[in-house]
Amino acid sequence: MPIEFPILPQTRAFVTRQLKMLIDGRWLDAASGATMSFLNPATGEILGQVPSAAAEDVDRAVQAARRAFDDSPWSRMRPRERQNLLWKLADLMERDAQLLAELECLNNGKSAQVARVMDVQLSIDFLRYMAGWATKIEGSSINVSMPLMPDAQFHGYIRREAVGVVGAIVAWNFPLLLACWKLGPALATGCSVVLKPADETPLSALKLAELVQEAGYPDGVFNVVTGSGLQAGAALTAHPGVDKLTFTGSTEVGKQIGKAAMDNMTRVTLELGGKSPTVVLADANLQEAAAGAASAIFFNQGQVCCAGSRLYVQRKHFDNVIADIAGIANGMKLGNGLDPSVDMGPLISAKQQGRVTSYIELGRQLGATVACGGESFGPGYFVKPTVLVDVDQKHRLVQEEIFGPVLVAMPFDDLDEAVRLANDSPYGLGASIWSNDLSAVHRLIPRIKSGSVWVNCHSALDPALPFGGYKMSGVGREMGAAAIEHYTELKSVLIRL
Repeated sequence: MPIEFPILPQTRAFVTRQLKMLIDGRWLDAASGATMSFLNPATGEILGQVPSAAAEDVDRAVQAARRAFDDSPWSRMRPRERQNLLWKLADLMERDAQLLAELECLNNGKSAQVARVMDVQLSIDFLRYMAGWATKIEGSSINVSMPLMPDAQFHGYIRREAVGVVGAIVAWNFPLLLACWKLGPALATGCSVVLKPADETPLSALKLAELVQEAGYPDGVFNVVTGSGLQAGAALTAHPGVDKLTFTGSTEVGKQIGKAAMDNMTRVTLELGGKSPTVVLADANLQEAAAGAASAIFFNQGQVCCAGSRLYVQRKHFDNVIADIAGIANGMKLGNGLDPSVDMGPLISAKQQGRVTSYIELGRQLGATVACGGESFGPGYFVKPTVLVDVDQKHRLVQEEIFGPVLVAMPFDDLDEAVRLANDSPYGLGASIWSNDLSAVHRLIPRIKSGSVWVNCHSALDPALPFGGYKMSGVGREMGAAAIEHYTELKSVLIRL
């Protein structure tokens, strides 16, 4: 495993050792002995191998999680103890922050420097936020009216209880952060977890499992099974012992998971795709808006579910904003994410590189103008930051999620047209408005159909703010108090005195 840039000895040791899955507190191979390789997207070279789990392995993990939830000390642990364990896990992640960042870089291709201050720090902050919720899960007392028993006295109350065994499946674009988004509320509420990381990016999930063990969680509370979505993911989705499924990934796969979940009436949270609009009004600070729009689409190589992949600019400023974004794109340095001078890394795989370049070629065939970029190169899976103009709102480039550094841009004339264009999408995950006209902004916000609306920023996330989408962008919410609701059930209790 040649690595061109220096990394921590601990990182190198972790990547080069024989990696196993964590099931019931033990590090195991797949029952079949099968393995699968994972790559370094910056070079296309094999980094290592992990077990390739099948249904038998998933069943062992789910049974371990069930025992931990029903029978182990975990099920009797007090809220303060769950809080303290989450704090300990966050502290351990902070200690190993550089190692985690380097694992994300090697396995995903993103900048290690950015991963350190974004992915890892946001994960730590989120776990600490969720730790506080462990002691704040409340029920309520109800004064009931029972007309058929007018003389009887009753005590009515509502309990909020942990939902049980959680099956968590996460995408490859933010492997560590997405895992923590699932793990935090599950552990805060007292659930147990079986995590299936993305096929391409198992490294940080396995390191997270090590840290969970070091923090002192009972065996079986957190299990990690590695393997393909077709085998391990499908087995976890269909397992009758799973009480809740939580998935982050494509809308296509999310639909399949949702359908499978209904066979067992499994509770489900789906955070899916997006085609988020960035709307620039005439009064905006145009340089800030251009820089913000560029960041909204080119951050993480455009592999962001809420990336600002559609740009709408008030017509009189359209050409100037496009020129500024193109200038930013043309000045970006692409390369290995271990290089701190790099602005953008590779895409996750050759498959994704091919998908993104096919959309760019489709744009050319449809008559779109390539304002900048439009090329791919190797070794590794690189695509230059690309801006397409002269596109039609109904074209696939505008309606479909590309999931790469490709921006489609169109002008608009008035606010009504901006709203119509922004909402003309099967997705509704995020949107940003760039303006200093608060009256216009407040008129626009209620009309835009998306789970998040950012003003003069984009993809700005805070642990206290729920995140999720309208329409094809999913069901339910991550983060905030809403996450606690998704990992608990309500139980009504009525006692005749």
